Amino acid sequence: MTRPLVAIQQIQIGTVTSTEAQARETLGALVAAGFAGIELNSFQTQPTPWVVRALTKAAGMPAGRGGRLDWHAILADFPLRVVAIHEALGTIEADTDAVISRARRFGTMHVVVTGMYRFDYSDLREVESLAQRLNAAGRRLGNAGLRLLYHNHNVEFRKVAPGINAFDVLIEGTDPASVNFEVDCFWAATAGVDPLALMRRLGGRVELCHLTDRGSRRTGSSMTPIDKLDSVELGLGNMDIPALIAQASEAGAAAVVLETHKNWIDGSPVRSAEVSAEVLRRHLVQAR
Repeated sequence: MTRPLVAIQQIQIGTVTSTEAQARETLGALVAAGFAGIELNSFQTQPTPWVVRALTKAAGMPAGRGGRLDWHAILADFPLRVVAIHEALGTIEADTDAVISRARRFGTMHVVVTGMYRFDYSDLREVESLAQRLNAAGRRLGNAGLRLLYHNHNVEFRKVAPGINAFDVLIEGTDPASVNFEVDCFWAATAGVDPLALMRRLGGRVELCHLTDRGSRRTGSSMTPIDKLDSVELGLGNMDIPALIAQASEAGAAAVVLETHKNWIDGSPVRSAEVSAEVLRRHLVQAR
């Protein structure tokens, strides 16, 4: 059984990496907390149109303005391995060489595609077509020694036929030699799916694992006896974090990637990461 790296998704620290000084301070705090890896996003490591930042913020994940920084130079001064870089599928298809160059420059073998923008996951034919597009992109990246992974949100678990959801189609329609998965446990749970059962089903196709706990935090007086569910730090929600970490280790995942994208302790993404890092370190040691 391998021990995955303790890593963090760049989206969590977008609001505290808008300047080089701020980025260096934040990365130093993460290293001190025990993080050994980071997962980057293309739209946060190069200049990005304002509309992309606005859409990301509207989804509850503020990206910050760090796309103007030289992340390659900054990361060279920290012991943080780049475990993956997120890219749009359209970008991979239109400019494969540029994506390969970015991944190589950051020293990572994983390129990750997330849920498609303005895509109908309830349309069986559309999802089947997506699986074939992923296969084709994965083969092109594979020829350069890179691995293509698909990262789920909750929308992939919409039904496309009786008893079949879109993620079933992506699992069955993609070739493990070309496409595998970065399972986001929080979003699967939000869709009503057991993330542990999902990871067990995928087995070794889980090459990266995203972890965010799911629970509620009181932020003011409660008007009703029902709290709003949201992301919380690891160990403060109701997901079986130790079992998920153990399964990621069993699958041989390269990293367990923290992504608590909002609702942070004290409003601080760094403080939030520090709390979760202690849980990650403790259970990853036990999973060895």
